Amino acid sequence: MKKRYLAFVNVWLVLCAVVLSGGVSVWAAQSTADLVIDNTAKENIRKEIVGSSGSTANPEYTLGYGDVISVTVYGEGNMAVTGGGDGAQPAVDEAAGGGGGQLRRVADGIQVRMDGRISLLHIGDVQAVGMTTTQLADYLKQLYSTIFSDPILTVTLVQSNSRRYTVMGKVTNPGIFYLDFPVNIVQAVARSGGFTEWANHDVSVIRQQNGLHGEKVITFDYDSFLKGKDLGKNVNIQPDDVVIVH
Repeated sequence: MKKRYLAFVNVWLVLCAVVLSGGVSVWAAQSTADLVIDNTAKENIRKEIVGSSGSTANPEYTLGYGDVISVTVYGEGNMAVTGGGDGAQPAVDEAAGGGGGQLRRVADGIQVRMDGRISLLHIGDVQAVGMTTTQLADYLKQLYSTIFSDPILTVTLVQSNSRRYTVMGKVTNPGIFYLDFPVNIVQAVARSGGFTEWANHDVSVIRQQNGLHGEKVITFDYDSFLKGKDLGKNVNIQPDDVVIVH
């Protein structure tokens, strides 16, 4: 009787081990073979996700040139192409900084190239500029579904390098600045070192408009602002704004 009981226990343990091992493997992405998807197919899938004209009203961060992201597939790891310039980015971006010669080191990850594309393992080059991280994740999941079985894919923004504004004129440290967080006109002037002794404290912000509207010029009087007047004119800076201090 005791031998039968022990045999039953051993069989039960084996069955549990099989079930548990099967449950884990369901979640792991199973690789078949590398397959570079046709560019036309890639573009058709991308348009289905973002629309043929793109999304202009989406408040979520939109990827731009120079941004650094990470792309991972659960069970398969990082999809960055190493050794080809799309993995770790040791370069220093000298085109923009905090004024006065401050530079920014580009973070490790997959950097969006000047052609708007990124290079990934198994699927090659894909368009990333103009898409949110959510849209890009949905897009890549469809592409990687031809390589892996039901992939669990994550896209993360590692470093924002595409959102910048310019400050020029009568400030101590004019230059190009990263827009990593909300900055209003007063903060933009302070960030560039403040007014010089020759400044009359008038500020103009030149803002690019979408479509056929051309440029919009926003005027700001700092002395009036200090007196509590026209406080609403101290608007937030937007990407590609040009701040001119008179």
